[in-house]
Amino acid sequence: MAQKNLKKRSKRDLVHDIIFEAESPAGKTFDVALLILIVVSIIAVMLETIPAYQEKYGKIFNYTEWLLTIFFTIEYFLRIYSVNRPKKYIFSFFGLVDLLSIVPTYLSIFFAGTQSLLIIRALRLMRVFRVFKLVGFLSQGQLILGALRASRQKIAVFMLFILLLVCIFGSVMYLVETGSDGGFDSIPRSVYWAIVTLTTVGYGDISPQTPLGQFIASLIMIMGYAIIAVPTGIVTGEIIKGSHKESVTTQSCQECSREGHDSDAVFCKYCGSILNPHFDEELMEENFDSLM
Repeated sequence: MAQKNLKKRSKRDLVHDIIFEAESPAGKTFDVALLILIVVSIIAVMLETIPAYQEKYGKIFNYTEWLLTIFFTIEYFLRIYSVNRPKKYIFSFFGLVDLLSIVPTYLSIFFAGTQSLLIIRALRLMRVFRVFKLVGFLSQGQLILGALRASRQKIAVFMLFILLLVCIFGSVMYLVETGSDGGFDSIPRSVYWAIVTLTTVGYGDISPQTPLGQFIASLIMIMGYAIIAVPTGIVTGEIIKGSHKESVTTQSCQECSREGHDSDAVFCKYCGSILNPHFDEELMEENFDSLM
């Protein structure tokens, strides 16, 4: 029966399994090789910025960069070819990262120095979680992303409040410190100081000189510690709410290219397509019976 199903599979399906899936030996080998090449590319980009290495090994770095870019370009188009809905992959997170990881090399033909942007390839190393079946890490990562999405409205309100707060503090400090040598020569510059102070960064390039200004600055510093804890509590609350969800797998949907499906899922929870379109009819019937 397995041989019968294997014959039904097209070249596109085989390419999809090798490039997107990490369950088969061929897919895992491809992904491991891909991760190694990404690491090599990142190291080459970093070393190229060192003048001594650039002068001595500049040509080697250039050849390596172009060879890897050509390989990643072929891989990118194979990913588009192997999915049923190319637009879903192209505009997905990893699809955009894959595209941005090859564009800088081609842009360097017209704009010198843009090849340094190839460091964005480091984001592709996130695939290490699915390659080595670190499903626990993958599920926890999705839990954090889900918590951020669920708390985005609260965070947006909080950020608006902070924006209003620094504008008020900046304006007050401008009035209080006018005429001093502290550097509060305009409201925008004073707002910049309020942001630096409220976030407890404290560069020290601007500082209040008057006693009243120093008193207000002390209040802002103390307030900063309390404010920093607010978004942490918001996101933590959402994480606790979502921590009861089931574990997920690394399987990729061939229709929408989304991952993060439940371990017992038969259909994609994002687009409703069958996760494995090559199931036996008998197996499909068994899954339908179990669902009913």
